[in-house]
Amino acid sequence: MSKIHVMSENLANKIAAGEVVERISSVVKELVENSIDANSKTITVDLIDSGTRLIRVSDDGNGMDKDDARLAFQRHATSKLLREDDLFFINTLGFRGEALPSIASVSKVDLKTGQGSVGTHIVIHGGEFITEDMTDARKGTTIEIADLFYNTPARLKYLKSDATELANVTSYIEKLALSNPSISFSLSNNDRRIVFTSGSGVLLKTIHEVYGYSVSSNMIEIKASNDDYDISGYICKPAILKSNRNHMTTIVNGRIVKNVDVNRAINDGYFTFKPDIKYPVVVINIDTDPTLIDVNIHPTKQDIKFSKIDELNNLIKDTIGHALRQSLLVPKIEVKVPEPTYNEISMPFVEEETEHYENTIQTDMDFKEVILPKDENGEDSVRATEEENVLIKKLELYPVGVVLGTYIIAQNQDGMYMIDQHAAQERINYEKVLNSLRENEVHTTSLLVPITIELSSSEYLKIKDNLNVLEELGFKVTEFGINTFLVTEHPTWLIEGRETESVKRIFDIIIEGKYLFDRVKFQDHIAATMACKMSVKGNEAITLEQAENLLDDLVLCDNPYNCPHGRPTIITFTRYELERMFKRVMN
Repeated sequence: MSKIHVMSENLANKIAAGEVVERISSVVKELVENSIDANSKTITVDLIDSGTRLIRVSDDGNGMDKDDARLAFQRHATSKLLREDDLFFINTLGFRGEALPSIASVSKVDLKTGQGSVGTHIVIHGGEFITEDMTDARKGTTIEIADLFYNTPARLKYLKSDATELANVTSYIEKLALSNPSISFSLSNNDRRIVFTSGSGVLLKTIHEVYGYSVSSNMIEIKASNDDYDISGYICKPAILKSNRNHMTTIVNGRIVKNVDVNRAINDGYFTFKPDIKYPVVVINIDTDPTLIDVNIHPTKQDIKFSKIDELNNLIKDTIGHALRQSLLVPKIEVKVPEPTYNEISMPFVEEETEHYENTIQTDMDFKEVILPKDENGEDSVRATEEENVLIKKLELYPVGVVLGTYIIAQNQDGMYMIDQHAAQERINYEKVLNSLRENEVHTTSLLVPITIELSSSEYLKIKDNLNVLEELGFKVTEFGINTFLVTEHPTWLIEGRETESVKRIFDIIIEGKYLFDRVKFQDHIAATMACKMSVKGNEAITLEQAENLLDDLVLCDNPYNCPHGRPTIITFTRYELERMFKRVMN
């Protein structure tokens, strides 16, 4: 008797469900993406107990007739691929034909759909058809998924807490709303509205509806293209960085994706504008020829492969860096005044997956419209996508004192400024060293008493293998005995009086090998390290004259807003904000 046999369709669907349906958010993702592909303009997601009891997705899309409604639950049945060549021109979110049969095999499904005439009602339990009849006429689809994993208890017990599952669903609905600003999305749990977007078609307004005014008012619009890619969207100013990557939304041809290379390019665009442990809020649309990408590498379709990835990464990095340099990046300290039309959501979610709730807003009780703050001319203030390019170089700052031995207080006719003396001088020294490293001609000085550096055998071999790097930096190094080097000449930008310490630190950087083969980052690493050592520290007293000289040097920097590690150098209180704090103005 043959040992090999073809498994039943229901068993195959349950196996596929293990790849496609990982958690509540996986089900919501597949159903809502089907609604988007059906050209819906309004999509409503209602959950009961975070979706563990019921997931209901309703839309006003194209709907299905009786035959299509039944066929949709057969494995690999799809309207989105007709022939093999279509795999190279995928323009829909779904195309595999696996999601609905996989979901139906591990849940109880109730489907109502129609195209404007008589509708179709189908009930499926565990992959088995229970009933099929006619229902009310309407255009669109409503699908209910009840008791997910009721027949696969091993999968059921691995669901996270209700709060965590709801946080994941909410995060994905927010990203879908950002990727489709022309569609109105609504998400509720146990009849409590969590997310609502108006479908206005304006991306910045959708960002405001998802993340709130404090984020949307600090966004910068970007737009650029090369021969293969067009990118557009919004990036945040460094004042509103987050502690995880949840707020980095990348959309490729309308599809939300997670790609390590693209995320790295975004972070590289913020190079020296933010600390390494912080991440920006970005919404970036990437449009390209479908033949340059491959979305068919994972059942969830969230990973993607790019052709010409280096060209895309350079475009993203250069565009973000240019946009940040063109905007005034001095953080403003705003006075918090409660807005009567906004209510913050307070939900006990885990910190890692729910940080984005801190700025989430809801509208008035009817949830019909998000009311945008108005500027002096009555226009939506968040539509001003980028501040006027008023560079800090035009600011005339007059130091008046130093507080806590660390912060310089300065003023001008517009308000008060606080400058971190260490961060400011670190930026000045960083650019000074970096410019010296980039010069074609290296200026050096000879030492009357050579510096002796003794190393372990492994460290000695690493330095010996990279003597050319030291030579390019301006060091003259010779071998001197066992595992020892003699430094007889060094570049002029070393810290005066601390040459030995500086040389040892540079040797350590080379031994670490970090960025050694990326000359730009390697030079930056050296410049940042040396700048920190060269700069005045916090709690180190300086005179007003020294403070004035420091401010004069700061405004001449290419990027005077951040230290090399991304911390802000300067913040401001406007005159109006100061007067509001002291109740000199009451509006």
